[in-house]
Amino acid sequence: MKSPLRRLVLPAAAGLALAGCASGIDGAQRRAWSAKELAAVRVDPAAAAADLNAYRTSKGLKPVRLDPALTAMAERQSKAMASTDAVSHDAAGSFPTRLAASGIDATEAAENLGGGYLSLGEAMSGWRHSPGHDANLLMAGGSRFGIAIAKNPNTQYGVYWAMEIAGEPPQAAAGQSGFLWGGPIGIR
Repeated sequence: MKSPLRRLVLPAAAGLALAGCASGIDGAQRRAWSAKELAAVRVDPAAAAADLNAYRTSKGLKPVRLDPALTAMAERQSKAMASTDAVSHDAAGSFPTRLAASGIDATEAAENLGGGYLSLGEAMSGWRHSPGHDANLLMAGGSRFGIAIAKNPNTQYGVYWAMEIAGEPPQAAAGQSGFLWGGPIGIR
């Protein structure tokens, strides 16, 4: 298991904070995924927004809106994880690099990843019950998000989930310098 929180400070970037952990399933626990089982797994972005916003507003936070750029970033990340059979923040490149390549300019950004969840409800429940993931779901400055899944029946997790959460672009006068990142990974 990786450390619960790893931080990397990079100069001249917006302030980002994430926390989390990773675990894996060894070969003896590898699961066979049926085509029917995987075909039933879907993610409805509107349902994800409703679920996430109900949770955030129950905690006194503002809702987030679905963002096309963050959704595209989540799609690329989930596909990269499915193709490499790894739940990893680096599957499609480092998180800061992927943010920049996606045109995401934000003072705060976070990423929740998961593997093996067979429904949105399972993924959200898993993330809510993990302190690092939950902190991302409840990021006070969050205002937009994207979510996606990718499937590969020939992998240990079958379904790979990615959720990107970000705040608004920084104000030029704010003078932000550097960002912190780590990144939670939720694996069922």
